Amino acid sequence: MDPSIQNHLIDQNWASYTNEQHDIWKTLFHRQHDILQDRAVPEFLYGVDHLEIAPDKIPDFDELSDILTKATGWKIVAVEGLVPDDIFFTLLANRCFPSTCFIRRMDQLDYLQEPDIFHDIYGHVPLLIQPVFADYMEAYGKAGLRALGNHSLHYLARLYWYTVEFGLIDTPKGLRIYGSGIVSSAGESKYCLESPKPNRLWFDSERVMRTNYKIDDYQEIYFVVSSLDDLIKTTTQDFMETYELLKHQADFEPNQVLLDDRRYR
Repeated sequence: MDPSIQNHLIDQNWASYTNEQHDIWKTLFHRQHDILQDRAVPEFLYGVDHLEIAPDKIPDFDELSDILTKATGWKIVAVEGLVPDDIFFTLLANRCFPSTCFIRRMDQLDYLQEPDIFHDIYGHVPLLIQPVFADYMEAYGKAGLRALGNHSLHYLARLYWYTVEFGLIDTPKGLRIYGSGIVSSAGESKYCLESPKPNRLWFDSERVMRTNYKIDDYQEIYFVVSSLDDLIKTTTQDFMETYELLKHQADFEPNQVLLDDRRYR
């Protein structure tokens, strides 16, 4: 691996986790797994089970990577925290998912502004066992590198936010969650589906790229895709022409609903 990337990687040092930290993982895992049984997309629950993500202890990245690599060619790499954009996208483009190693404190169970190991591993990794989503994340990494060179990263960041982090999906059994920011949050897992407050709109990539977002509260708007396959078809295109078009158009705030928006039911 390129030395400039290697410099951002660390050892997970799994043996250093304390019993208290493992107990925090156990509490978070069992709470979320109960909440998500009828709320998360089936592909997510399948991933948790088939990746053998440990319910009672913090997962070992090497063990998790062994299973994931055999399934879709992805592996988990440990990082100290948020990495520079070019490093993040290069890792994704090479099927390496960067995960933090620290876990939140017991008094932070319900909210943590920065991503911890529970968000990264429980929230993101299960869908990487699905070939279609594994391909999507690789394509996103490559798209991110192109957007960086075109000074258009903020548009792609919004796409990531409203899909990978906070996406909802229509299923025969009703609306379900696939976004990692939701599946790793007990409160938002219920709020996004059951509260009358947020707007739920059918996904439109240009609409999403023009929509700002908040990082310190539940979302005011969610975008719904009809399937993971449809998400891939819609969002793995070359957006260079779209970026140029959007540079001349106004952004939208998260609480805005437009006349031509299509509401989900």
